[in-house]
Amino acid sequence: MSTLPRTSAVLNALTVGEGEYLTVDEILQTLRQQAFALLVVVLGLPNCLPMPPPIPLICGFVLAFVALQMALGRQAPWLPRRLLRKSVARADVSRAVERAMPVLRRLERMSRPRLQFFATQPGMRAMGLILLVVALGLLVSAPFIGQIPLGLAACLIGLGLVERDGLVIILGMTAGVFGIGLSLGFIVAIVSGIAALVGYA
Repeated sequence: MSTLPRTSAVLNALTVGEGEYLTVDEILQTLRQQAFALLVVVLGLPNCLPMPPPIPLICGFVLAFVALQMALGRQAPWLPRRLLRKSVARADVSRAVERAMPVLRRLERMSRPRLQFFATQPGMRAMGLILLVVALGLLVSAPFIGQIPLGLAACLIGLGLVERDGLVIILGMTAGVFGIGLSLGFIVAIVSGIAALVGYA
């Protein structure tokens, strides 16, 4: 692990380049050896800030696809060509990275290998299932702000996987529980509103 670049260095590399948009394929090429864990961080990062649709939908859909592969025990992510062509604005990624960098570097300094069950094959499969739930939450989150706890959850879980730090992963799962609760509340509010309208009709 000591020979691999830190998460902050890889994320900075994503913000440098030509073109207004950054494709999923370009992201995968940048992540290389740590593709699974760092892809989780990258997909969560834009959602840590208020973002308009369809960014949470795209990130949630790709994250669900990646999480399912983790749960099935794949060693590296595979994405269909159609998903590889999906893109996000480089400016949005740069803004999210800039905002997250101070906290991320602080977490990197504090992180160390501990509670390493999550780094085992059964642990990675379990993380895949948990991230799948986070991804589904992103798909139904409230616009603009509802995705923020889920984006934070994905970032912390991915960072914990990179650093082999189970404590950071547990913090991410805690944020995920809160985010899922918000998403469920949003769904219940919509269903209740529709039911009330139908009742008045």
